[in-house]
Amino acid sequence: MSTEPSSDGKGGSSQGAAPKDRSDQRLPFEPRQKRKKTAKTQPEPAPSKTTPKKDKQAPASRESMAIPEAVSKRMVRRMALLCGIPTVLGIATFFGSYFLVTNFGLKLPNPAVVLVSMGFFGLGVLGLSYGVLSASWDEEIPGSKLGWQEFTTNLGRMTSAWRSAGQKD
Repeated sequence: MSTEPSSDGKGGSSQGAAPKDRSDQRLPFEPRQKRKKTAKTQPEPAPSKTTPKKDKQAPASRESMAIPEAVSKRMVRRMALLCGIPTVLGIATFFGSYFLVTNFGLKLPNPAVVLVSMGFFGLGVLGLSYGVLSASWDEEIPGSKLGWQEFTTNLGRMTSAWRSAGQKD
């Protein structure tokens, strides 16, 4: 039995075994193999000219690491909708309050107008994040309208990537 991790990073045999869940599969723009950790207490010996070099994989090309066009269009549509509407409402708050003050003589407190517009702009920022994470990152699967299933899957992927990056340091 080999102790080498498989290319899917799970350590098991990848032949003949179908993944149970679609989220377990590698995405087209994810790296093919995870880097191996080296022990900090045991430095590797310097390579000499007489020792043969280990086979190294070529670094992933830009095209293989790029987000597929279908996925990026899906993300942009969701971001435009979920960020655009609150941003327009944040700007419209200033125009609406100006209209109410000049035409109807309402005395609106300035902090209230600013807080309402800031609330809409804050929703726009959240809409950007949710728009990226709620889009399906698989080219073939368009995802659902609200994208909650995709959001939870993609957030899990992102947090596990953060944890593994934190463990490297």
